[in-house]
Amino acid sequence: MSQPNELPFDTALLEELIRLMWRASDAILEVYRSGELNTEVKGDGSQVTEADYAAHRILVNGLSQLTPQIPSVSEEDPNSLRVPQIHRRYWLIDPLDGTKEFISKNDEFTCNLALINSHQTIYGFVSVPVLGLLYHGGDHHGAYRINQAGKETQIRCRRQSTTTRVIASKSHLNPETTAFIDAIETPVELIQAGSSLKFLRIAEGLADIYPRLAPTCEWDTAAAQAVLEGAGGSVKQTDGSLVTYGKSEILNPFFVASAR
Repeated sequence: MSQPNELPFDTALLEELIRLMWRASDAILEVYRSGELNTEVKGDGSQVTEADYAAHRILVNGLSQLTPQIPSVSEEDPNSLRVPQIHRRYWLIDPLDGTKEFISKNDEFTCNLALINSHQTIYGFVSVPVLGLLYHGGDHHGAYRINQAGKETQIRCRRQSTTTRVIASKSHLNPETTAFIDAIETPVELIQAGSSLKFLRIAEGLADIYPRLAPTCEWDTAAAQAVLEGAGGSVKQTDGSLVTYGKSEILNPFFVASAR
């Protein structure tokens, strides 16, 4: 398959990481189709399922074998949040982004893995289990979509000139987001999507802008941001500054992802 240039790891490791992501994606899908979600409520009030834990175990264990020199931070391991205080380079994992979508059976959930270096996301992997698709890429490395048959396609942002395709989630159309959309001067087409799929739709040229004026955590965005940047897009805070990772506060600032 075609490869981007100057990868932050060699081609053989890239292939192993892609295989690892497929394994995690398959584990999520197995739980999803079984109906045995074993849903729990975590201390912060968010929900977690057996699929979250299954993907977490596969990714953390696999990464410890593939890259023992690079520690991992995962949403499902609170102790791992200390890693960025010590290490400038680490893996950031959201085993299942869109747990609410997963539980409600609307298919719009993803599995996310990002490589963070010096507070920036430099490469990301995002699988979409129900669709049998896996995306990977990073800034200056290109962005690619792979299907389960192994066919790989390079993807690029394609902004429309007459209409602004705004992608958002119904559950996050708060007053701030509505005001942002109302201020857009061109006609607006509103597109709905869940989880990190919103970034991917921009990366594929199917949407133009994603205003996120509501809370997210670092693991929600890092992998898909890297893919979007590889496709020629950008993710900036509302003041125009970079979105950074490894902060003492795991919450992201409000941001706008766009096709530039």
